Amino acid sequence: MKNCLTFFLLLTMTTASAHGPMPARLSPPSGLVQVGLTDNDTTAGGTARLCEQVSFSRGLRYGESEANVLDIATSAIKADTPRPVLLFVTGDTFTGDRQAPELARQIEDQAMCFAARNQMIGVRVNYRLAPAATWPMGATDVAAALSWIHGNIDLFNGDAREIVAVGYGAGAFHVATLLAHPEFQADRADVAAVVLVSGIYRAGKDASDSEKAYLGTDASQYNMRSVFPGILNVDVPIVLAWAADDSPGIVAQGETLKKTLCGAGHCPRSALLRSRDGIANAFGLDGSGDSLAEPTLLLVRQLEARGLP
Repeated sequence: MKNCLTFFLLLTMTTASAHGPMPARLSPPSGLVQVGLTDNDTTAGGTARLCEQVSFSRGLRYGESEANVLDIATSAIKADTPRPVLLFVTGDTFTGDRQAPELARQIEDQAMCFAARNQMIGVRVNYRLAPAATWPMGATDVAAALSWIHGNIDLFNGDAREIVAVGYGAGAFHVATLLAHPEFQADRADVAAVVLVSGIYRAGKDASDSEKAYLGTDASQYNMRSVFPGILNVDVPIVLAWAADDSPGIVAQGETLKKTLCGAGHCPRSALLRSRDGIANAFGLDGSGDSLAEPTLLLVRQLEARGLP
């Protein structure tokens, strides 16, 4: 198994929950220590190749749980102006990734390096998993992470006004839930746009074991715990995607959300992916094409062009 390019940032901060006080502001980042590059795969798509000139700050605490940590990827080439933020909230299922943790992190690292190499700040959020963490803890963890980002991302030359949240798999549900349920939104937990990839947005009686572990076994609660109708009130740009090899249920979820949003006058830009074998694959970093890279970059450039004060 390949080892990825790893960096550690020795930072100290006060932890906080989603509804607790704001985390203490970090000191300006310093002392980035490169601890080794052992990935020999420098072919297209290899982590080492994609992550050249990218530095990682690992394990930054944003909440009380040991799971409440995030990683940040920045380009070694410093920009003159604050950069947009691409926030990744991933998860194959509500109970965790199907792949080994180290392999899953390598794949996510590639997506973060895509952000850094395209003049953005890449951020990956880890959050609590079912069955220990049930609805709505995924959404409140994302809210807490966003509060942390708003308070600290300028230290990494990030622009908190231009956060694009990318929800993938179970992460898409958590991001959409946060947008659809204002009661879960912590102080300064807003985003400028969202990309939702292959998520479920309303569970049904045929819910999977993973969905039941997070949403509970009482199907009468599923409508209330869905993203409807609150998602119809969201006024930020949305990119909605699913893959040709997704299950019929996942495809139906995406099509229903798109149809419902369009009916409410907020039709999202949509993309059909050729394959969805990991977040890096969804961004075409394996060279497969038909990816989220182009619509996501277009969305980010549109945010930059609008000229927020």
